[in-house]
Amino acid sequence: MQLIVKPNGTIHSVYSDTFDFKTLGETTIRRASHVEPDKQGRWIADLSPVGGPELGPFERHQEALDAEIVQLERMMTEPDFAG
Repeated sequence: MQLIVKPNGTIHSVYSDTFDFKTLGETTIRRASHVEPDKQGRWIADLSPVGGPELGPFERHQEALDAEIVQLERMMTEPDFAG
């Protein structure tokens, strides 16, 4: 898990139950993506809620989840990411 601290002090991260984000102060949690099956039973990671791409299709759900996290963490390091 990465915590990305922006110059304005905001922190972005992919949510995980393993970390208590409330220890960082006021917390806002919002959906960054959707991982859903397509009509063929393959998995698509749709990152459009944060202006990202659609990833996939993947044969396994976990593959889509892993790709989703990698892409979100990559996007969070971009200077113009507003999340």
